[in-house]
Amino acid sequence: MQIQLIETNKLLPYINNPRKNLNIDKVASSIKEFGFQQPIVVDKNFTIIVGHTRFEAAKKLGLEKVPVQIAELNENQAKAYRIADNRLNQDANWDSDLLNYEIQSLLKTDYNIDPLGFEPVELESIFKSTDDKDQDEDFAEIDSELKTTKICPKCQYEWD
Repeated sequence: MQIQLIETNKLLPYINNPRKNLNIDKVASSIKEFGFQQPIVVDKNFTIIVGHTRFEAAKKLGLEKVPVQIAELNENQAKAYRIADNRLNQDANWDSDLLNYEIQSLLKTDYNIDPLGFEPVELESIFKSTDDKDQDEDFAEIDSELKTTKICPKCQYEWD
């Protein structure tokens, strides 16, 4: 996979993109905070396959160039990938305890969590998922297990 910096004005949105619920402001905030971490994927004519929201956010931020991957897909593969990329994200769910833990650990260091994209009502719901006493005990248990095993106690993901 080769990623290139391409002028934003050379990219063409796919006119029949079925995904219309774009969160441009949230993605722009994320790009501003974390940088461009995922390239926009285009075909050989620079028509966007995936990354329409990143493209719109980049324009909003006034970025003249963005990271792009030119995919070697035929027209049907590009259409299918465009749909699959958006659809597969819908199947993801949050582990409420781990999400709460991660956000709380950011808050403890005074990290600005606005770029995470959660609305205040969503955060309230996440934080209410456990009461404070249980939460502190759960966090201590997770911290202890993470420090000694290098395996996530909830999902069993192992790292070096």
